[in-house]
Amino acid sequence: MTFGSPRAAGMEEAAAGSGGGGPAPGLALGELLGDECYADFLREDFDVKTYTSQSIHQAVIAEQLAKLAQGISQLDKELHLQVVARHEDLLAQATGIGSLEGVLQMMQTRISALQSTVDRIRAKIVDPYNKIVSRTAQLAKLQAACDLLRRIIRILYLSKRLQGQLQGGSREITKAAQSLNELDYLSQGIDLSGIEVIENDLLFIARARLEVENQAKRLLEQGVETQNPTQVGTALQVFHNLGTLKDTISNVVDGYCASLEENINNALDIKVLTQPSQTVTRGGPGRAVMPTPGNAAAFRAALWTNMEKLMDQICAACAQVQHLQKVLTKKRDPVSHVCFIEEIVKEGQSNILYTFWTAVTQTLSSQFQTATDSSVFLKQAFEGEYPKLLRLYNDLWKRLQQYSQNIQRNFNASGNTDLFAELQQMEEDTHDIFMQKKQDYDSEKALKDSLQPYEAAYLSKSLSRLFDPINLVFPPGGRNPPSTDELDSIIKTIASELNVAAVDPNLSLAVSKNVAKTIQLYGVKSEQLLSTQGDASQVIGPLTEGQRRNVAVVNSLYRLHQSVLKVVSSQSSFPSAAEQTIATALKTIYDLMGSAVQPLLNSVGDSVEAIIITMHQEDFSGSLSSSGKPDVPCSLYMKELQGFIARVMSDYFRHFECFDFVFDNTEAIAQRAIELFIRNASLLRPLGEGGKMRLAADFAQMELAVAPLCRRVSDLGKSYRLLRSFRPLLFQTSEHIANSPAVGDIIPFSIILQFLFTRSPPELKSPFQRAEWSIARYSQWLDDHPSEKDRLILIRGALEAYVQSVRTREGKEFAPVYPIMVQLLKKAMSTLQ
Repeated sequence: MTFGSPRAAGMEEAAAGSGGGGPAPGLALGELLGDECYADFLREDFDVKTYTSQSIHQAVIAEQLAKLAQGISQLDKELHLQVVARHEDLLAQATGIGSLEGVLQMMQTRISALQSTVDRIRAKIVDPYNKIVSRTAQLAKLQAACDLLRRIIRILYLSKRLQGQLQGGSREITKAAQSLNELDYLSQGIDLSGIEVIENDLLFIARARLEVENQAKRLLEQGVETQNPTQVGTALQVFHNLGTLKDTISNVVDGYCASLEENINNALDIKVLTQPSQTVTRGGPGRAVMPTPGNAAAFRAALWTNMEKLMDQICAACAQVQHLQKVLTKKRDPVSHVCFIEEIVKEGQSNILYTFWTAVTQTLSSQFQTATDSSVFLKQAFEGEYPKLLRLYNDLWKRLQQYSQNIQRNFNASGNTDLFAELQQMEEDTHDIFMQKKQDYDSEKALKDSLQPYEAAYLSKSLSRLFDPINLVFPPGGRNPPSTDELDSIIKTIASELNVAAVDPNLSLAVSKNVAKTIQLYGVKSEQLLSTQGDASQVIGPLTEGQRRNVAVVNSLYRLHQSVLKVVSSQSSFPSAAEQTIATALKTIYDLMGSAVQPLLNSVGDSVEAIIITMHQEDFSGSLSSSGKPDVPCSLYMKELQGFIARVMSDYFRHFECFDFVFDNTEAIAQRAIELFIRNASLLRPLGEGGKMRLAADFAQMELAVAPLCRRVSDLGKSYRLLRSFRPLLFQTSEHIANSPAVGDIIPFSIILQFLFTRSPPELKSPFQRAEWSIARYSQWLDDHPSEKDRLILIRGALEAYVQSVRTREGKEFAPVYPIMVQLLKKAMSTLQ
């Protein structure tokens, strides 16, 4: 008996409500609550037996009893005080309890009445409900029996019909499949075992299904092998009727994949490839399988024979899968008119050819990798004869594309015209991966991905084969370029590599990059042989040793340039990108040739300029002789120029074999020589009539002087026209010169204005005289300022200085040529604007 909680509650309530009874009782109750002896009675889990047991063990029972008696007495006092303080409320609650008993009695009466009513209703419902449950169970059993009887009847009928269809052979096989499909439907969701009337029929149906499936599989295999769309379509119709079309297609494709995987393994089986050698010399246990030296050729021959057979097998399998997909794309169920490919699409496999091709390419990559990792000889064969392997792949791809075109044409020709548009749309959706690339998948690249390791190794070896002869003919410390025979060996190597790589455009491009590196290496090695000392550019004495070596290097570079061009031009169907790659490398060779001869060309150009400028050391102020002809055919400087150019061409440039290259560079010297000749001729002051005649003869001799520098003097273009146009102006009046149509068109205005200064009095100083420059410095200034405007401004300054000098000395008139020069200057400035 536990009374800790109620009593504790009463004690707390008493303590809370004892304010009206004086401080002594409230204080006594507080002491009672605070006493540790009574603390156990306030706990929620107070237990009398536990408390009593503890008290007995403590051996102070008398004291405990006295304490408890005191506590009980104190509680009684408190209860008395509470009753006295709240006696009116307690009386009111006692009256309410009597009323509550009356209400409860009334509710009890009504509950009894309700219970009797429910009992009467239950008696009326239970019996009909039990009858309904019984009748429902009977009806369900009757319906099940009727359904089973209908199924049995239908099964018996279909079984009988199936027997007749099976007797019809392959002509009735699709109908038999349809009957089997319906029989399967009738057997779904129900247990037909134990029914004697149909036991034999069920056994017959199971055997019939197996027979139909086997017959359809044979028909499908035969149709695919013979490319007979009728047989394939019939077999597919059977599987469609049986409801196993998707699984059958998956099994067929998986079978092809497994067969090809086995073919690949057999083709690369090193034990089979080395079988002849094994019969001759059998190795001991654990000995590595490898071809003996004498049978390496037989090993290679067997390998490539196997590879050719493997490509045939892959092509045949792809053709069969592609034919199967084409029939699936075109064949429709005669009842539902659903295209078979749509049934495959529902299963998430829209393109079985894509699935098959992905599996084949992945198998090729993995099997090739495994085989070459396990056999060094196999790896060496594929790497060393990679172009042959690539050619087999390219042939396979071409055959697959050709087959795609043929099968497309055959199907379109034999197809139903009503379905042609729909078929065409379906084929666009499924994508023929051999004829058109998918946006995210390249079928040809997937095929050739298995060759990547061997291509990289082949290109590396190819580069080594190209570099080796170059490193051989350029030994460390060597000073001479390769001989003709050594260069021929290099060219033969380049030609051989390009010819072997011609089996594939991408391989040709890759090998062309190697050839470009080879050409660049040749250029780098040749550049190291060039002499850059001072004697390499001298033009005074005979050829120095350095110049001879430079000539030999340029000739060697030229022979390489021409030979490579010949090799490239002899390539049939050479990719333009590959040709451009080699052309870029050859340009570096051509540029190197130019760099090699440039110091010599600069020296020749400087010497020509130095000779031409010596014309100012000769006297051109003389009058015309009595005979009307110049005393000498040409000036001394012109003779020197002719002799120098002839000697340079004979002593230096004659040794170069690249005549076109030489003329391309020396023509620039000829053009520069004519430009300098015209410039200095226009600066001659004073110029007498005899001097004009001699200068005119120099003009004629100038053509002969520069002739050795070019193929034809007329090829010099503008410089040649300038030389021819300026000569007649020597004897024309200033007015005629200013109005000449050649001025401004062929002859620059600045040249004519410089020439008119020679016809002016000494007071009208030339621009270089006004600036107090030498002829050489003025010529350098003209080179540094090629702009016609800058030159004309300098000339205008000279004319303005002349006007200022006339005004300073209070002259009354200007030189007769001055107005003509001013007018010509205005015309020149207006054309520039």
